[in-house]
Amino acid sequence: MSDPIIAVQQLERRFATGSGEVTAVDHLDLVIQPGEIYGLVGPDGAGKTTLFRLLVGALRLDGGSGQIVGCDLAQEMEKIRRQIGYLPQRFSLYGDLTVGENLRFFAEVNNISAADWQQRKVAMLKFVGLGEFEGRLARNLSGGMKQKLGLATALIHRPRLLLLDEPTGGVDPVTRQDFWQLIGRAVTQEGVTVVVSTPYMDEASRCTRIGFMNAGRILAEGTVKELTSPLNGRILELVGSNPRQLRQLCEQDPDVEAVQAFGSKLHLRVRRDGVTAVQQRLPQTAASASITLTRLQPIAPTLEDVFIELLEE
Repeated sequence: MSDPIIAVQQLERRFATGSGEVTAVDHLDLVIQPGEIYGLVGPDGAGKTTLFRLLVGALRLDGGSGQIVGCDLAQEMEKIRRQIGYLPQRFSLYGDLTVGENLRFFAEVNNISAADWQQRKVAMLKFVGLGEFEGRLARNLSGGMKQKLGLATALIHRPRLLLLDEPTGGVDPVTRQDFWQLIGRAVTQEGVTVVVSTPYMDEASRCTRIGFMNAGRILAEGTVKELTSPLNGRILELVGSNPRQLRQLCEQDPDVEAVQAFGSKLHLRVRRDGVTAVQQRLPQTAASASITLTRLQPIAPTLEDVFIELLEE
């Protein structure tokens, strides 16, 4: 097996606040192999963006060590930066430059020769589907097109590692789908390893592995199957009249560990040895409260179910 593209240990980053000190990244360990799409999932304030900024050298470490693309995180940051493409949360390109001029700027910043960047610009415009918009000012692009341009500028210098911080935030579902197809193609055609943070569990499920992050730490990581398997057989989907009262009844059941609303449905996380009892007891409890149940059945656990359990723990 080849060496990890990221192998860091005990990373720390603290910030001073008016009321004291906040630890944004707390003794975090992370190992990512070449060719992976690693999804970083967590609530706002979990430390995802701070972690990215540590990996690209935008913030100094308060502790920890490791290697990225084979270079020492503490001593060889300039070498690391040349092999990383980074797309931050907020649009960070130049609105008064055209699409083509933005690509040229980022190519020259990364010391790509004129002959090379011109060919690379054409290739990247084709890759993200912006060829006909080369002369448009970046500020006049739609949100989805801005993100595609951001991806093109992050790839212009042929990085080995691509860091994407919530790249599809605020864009429509069709654009999200298109962008994730580009991420997949970047791995297969450009040969990059991708670390992407996302608030969307359907996006996380596309990743090779997923890391759930909160309070500056990785709570759990693995494939979708590895993360959801401990909850197999323990999630019941419930639909019935008077959802608010039904939820209260479920929360009072001794074998129900948690109740979460998913639209008009309720997901019940049940103790492993209490599933049958709940299935027998709830219809009677609901009927006594004049609530009609239309569905009560086991379902496959979702990443949302896993994440909620992890946050509770």
